[in-house]
Amino acid sequence: MRYPEFLKDNGTIGFVAPSFGCVGEPYESAFNSALKKFNEMGYKTVLGPNCRLAEGIGISNTPEKCGKELNEAYTSGESDILISCGGGELMCEDIPYFDFEAIKNAIPKWYIGYSDNTNFTFLSATIADTAAIYGPCAGAFGMRKWHPSIEDSFSLLRGEKLKFSTYDGWEMTSLKDEDPLAPYNITEKEALYCELSEAAFKGRLIGGCMDCLGVLLGTRFDKVKDFTQKYADDGFIWFLEACDLNVLSIRRQLWQMREAGWFENVKGFLIGRPLHYDEPIMGLDRHEAVASMLKEFNVPIIMDIDLGHLPPMMPMITGALAEVNYKNNNLSISYTLQ
Repeated sequence: MRYPEFLKDNGTIGFVAPSFGCVGEPYESAFNSALKKFNEMGYKTVLGPNCRLAEGIGISNTPEKCGKELNEAYTSGESDILISCGGGELMCEDIPYFDFEAIKNAIPKWYIGYSDNTNFTFLSATIADTAAIYGPCAGAFGMRKWHPSIEDSFSLLRGEKLKFSTYDGWEMTSLKDEDPLAPYNITEKEALYCELSEAAFKGRLIGGCMDCLGVLLGTRFDKVKDFTQKYADDGFIWFLEACDLNVLSIRRQLWQMREAGWFENVKGFLIGRPLHYDEPIMGLDRHEAVASMLKEFNVPIIMDIDLGHLPPMMPMITGALAEVNYKNNNLSISYTLQ
């Protein structure tokens, strides 16, 4: 697994928009604020040509132009790290235009983003053997006062912190439509769910948004079996979360991933709070949708963790070795970059 260098003082932060660009509110104001904050911290910023566009279908521009932007930003020396402008809907259409061979041969560069960005963070690890970060997109760095989770993500990009723990509460309803620079609206109490009172396990971290992973499964870009064979001795920790999927869709998706053999040599599952958080259907709730589908693996399944579309979220290094400890409603993850 290849790991990029961390961001240095006075380095250059690049921004790309392979999914949505920062157009309209609250995205434009949040992005402008993020740029200002980074500049005031001493960093230079470089924007890709699609960052302020909304000319594509479900993405910032045409798939060809989105692919070109990412390829050029990743392989050039113009920036030291890359932050995605946002999530979106159809970044999967960019994938045929990503030059994974060039990315694999380039000096590795940290890329961070979540949701639709699974289409790169997951494939960067499984195709290009290069670690990427499943974490907040550009606008989150523009909030008036950084939440500890945003500080953690930036500390990770700088290489200052490689261990992260559960935060104090989470946001059910955002205030950003009224105030684009609002901090997270923490109103809900942290409450992880696990059938075990405590658990500890190690493995190589892999996963992302199930909405995207299900689309990738079975395509020519699905190299999961090659990846799991290569790192079989490490075992795997799957981190998964959902955006548009309801509990039945989540269950179907897990069934498909299981039957495709994706969970071979799994050591544990980390499941984020789904955007459809408390919406049972036909007596099936979010916990049962997951637990009964994955129980055959006889490994820890920890749910409602700080991951995904109901912030805050711990940054996940896709492809890294991780050690997970769970006890007393607290989850910690520490990374080893090898």
